[in-house]
Amino acid sequence: MIIRELIGKTAFITGGSNGIGAATVRMMAEAGARIIIGFNTGEDRAKALLSELPENSHSIQQVTLESSTSVKQACNAIKGTHDKLDILVNSAGFTKPIPHNDLDALDDEFMDHMLIANVRGPFSVIRELRPLLQAGGDSVIVNLSSVSGFKGSGSSIAYVACKAAIDTMSLALARVLGPEIRVNCVSPGAVATDFVAGRDRKKLEKASESSPLRKVVDPEDVALAIMAYVTHLKHSTGARMIVDSGNFLK
Repeated sequence: MIIRELIGKTAFITGGSNGIGAATVRMMAEAGARIIIGFNTGEDRAKALLSELPENSHSIQQVTLESSTSVKQACNAIKGTHDKLDILVNSAGFTKPIPHNDLDALDDEFMDHMLIANVRGPFSVIRELRPLLQAGGDSVIVNLSSVSGFKGSGSSIAYVACKAAIDTMSLALARVLGPEIRVNCVSPGAVATDFVAGRDRKKLEKASESSPLRKVVDPEDVALAIMAYVTHLKHSTGARMIVDSGNFLK
């Protein structure tokens, strides 16, 4: 039985057309929320996902996190059609596998691109949508981080730096945005999506054999953690939830 506990709530999910974002869109829509699916280049995916959702005046919104102009335009469009925002999920981001000891491959241009898209972009969305979130009165921001942010291991040194920045930025924002807005992080490990090139399910299944829970993490598992912050953990802010079957313990 589906519990429609998000009826009357509006959620904007960046990176909502694919992977963890899409799983979160489906879950929140099933719970009754009105969804704004944020996408960058995946308009066809966003429209296809939109067509699957239970009817509730859902919409899609293009936003390119690397562009300040795009972020402002997207947020102004949301402000123009909504008088409040209850949920913001910053799921958008990107990475590129680069061996950690190949410092020359991590050039300034790539490092700048990573930091702008994965750190400045989510912050800019939060800054622009703060008034709508405050209007919600009991709103929540969930930032997608990663175990890479505190382990220092991941697809590239740039990526782990970005996720560490998301962790500390979320702590700082949690201090200043209460009581109207809670700010929390979900930190997955490797998830069964196409986020990291060359990492298929077979590789994840092999890696999971040495984890404490011996399970592959699917996008829906991460979406459930995001939902928990929205629906149940009403007294949590500045918190981090790890979703990786215990791999971080190795």
